[in-house]
Amino acid sequence: MTPLFLRRAVLAAAAALPLAMAPLASAAQETTAIKFVLDWKLQGVHAWYFLAQDRGYFAQEKIDLTIDQGDGSATAVTKVMAGTYQAAFGDINAIVQNAAARPGQAPVMVYMVYNRAPFALMTKAGSGIKTLKDLEGKTLGSPAGGAAMKMFPLLAEKNGVDAAKVKWTNMAPNLQEQMLLQGQVDASAVFSVTSYMNLAAQRLDPDKDIRWFHYADLGIDLYGNGVMVSPQLLKDRPQAVAGLVRAVNKGLRDAVADPDAAIEALAKREPLVNKEMEKRRLLYALRTVVLTPEAAEAGVGDVKDERLQRAIDQLDAAFGLPRKPAPAEVFDRRFLPPAAERKLALK
Repeated sequence: MTPLFLRRAVLAAAAALPLAMAPLASAAQETTAIKFVLDWKLQGVHAWYFLAQDRGYFAQEKIDLTIDQGDGSATAVTKVMAGTYQAAFGDINAIVQNAAARPGQAPVMVYMVYNRAPFALMTKAGSGIKTLKDLEGKTLGSPAGGAAMKMFPLLAEKNGVDAAKVKWTNMAPNLQEQMLLQGQVDASAVFSVTSYMNLAAQRLDPDKDIRWFHYADLGIDLYGNGVMVSPQLLKDRPQAVAGLVRAVNKGLRDAVADPDAAIEALAKREPLVNKEMEKRRLLYALRTVVLTPEAAEAGVGDVKDERLQRAIDQLDAAFGLPRKPAPAEVFDRRFLPPAAERKLALK
C-alpha cells in the first residue's frame, strides 16, 4: 500500500470511530426500567428500598425502579415468572419449588435479606396447643399466598405431625391476627416480623400473650426472603442486576445506620403508617432474621452453599420435587458487592 493510500485509510478509520462508538456510549447511558414487587403490604421491613430510592441509589445505577406492594412472598415468585415483574422481594424456597418443576424459568435470588426464614406458627398462650402434635385436628389460618403455610408440610414431616389432619382456612392478610384472637382459627401460619408487631399494635404482649413455634427452632433451617430477578433480566441486563443489588445493599446499610430516616422514607409512600410501630418492626426484623451470626461472618446478601443444599434436600423430602435444582440455579452471588460493604451491625 502506498503512503497516500495508507494515510487515506487511517483518516477514514478515524472518521468512522466516533460513529462506531456512538451505539456503545448510548447503551452505557441507557436507563433500565424495572418493575419490582414486594412480598406484602408496605411495612417497616420494606423501608430500605424506599430509602435507597429517595437517596438516588437506583438512579445512580441507571435504574428506573417501580415498587409495588405484594400479597405473599411465594406469590412474588409467580408474578416474576408470569412476566408482570422483572424483580421481587420474595421467598427463595418458592424459587426452589418452581425451579424444580420448570428449569430455567424460575427467578434467581441475587441478594439474600432474611438469613433466617421468619416462618412461624402462633397460637394464644392459653390455648391447648402446647406442642406441634397438638395441631392435629385443629384449624390453621393463612393468606392464600403465605409462604409459612406452603412450608408447613415440611415442618410437619420433620416433627412427626400428620399434615392431613390439619384443616386450613384462608383469610385476608390484615385479618390474620384478629381471626386468631377471636377464636375463628386455632393457630396461624405467619411471618414473625409481620405478626409480632401487628399484635403489639393491638396492645398485646407478643411474648406473653402468644405461644410461638418458629420453624427455624424446629429443624427447618431455611433461608427466607431476598431480592430475585427474572432469568430474562439476568441474561439481557446483567449490569442492571448488579446495579440493583448495589443500590439495595446501600439502602439496607443506611437503614441499619439510621432507622428513623428509613421509616420517614416509608411514610412518604404510606402517610397513615404508624412510624413508631414500623420502626420497632424494622428493628425486630434486623435483629432476628437479617443480622444473624452467619450474616456477620459472610456479609448480608450471601448464603452458604452447603446450608442451601440442605434446605433443598429438606424441601425435596417434604414435597417430592420432580428434580433437585443445584444451589447455583436458585442463587447467584456474582453481583454481590465486596463483603466489607455488606457487613452491617446495629449501633
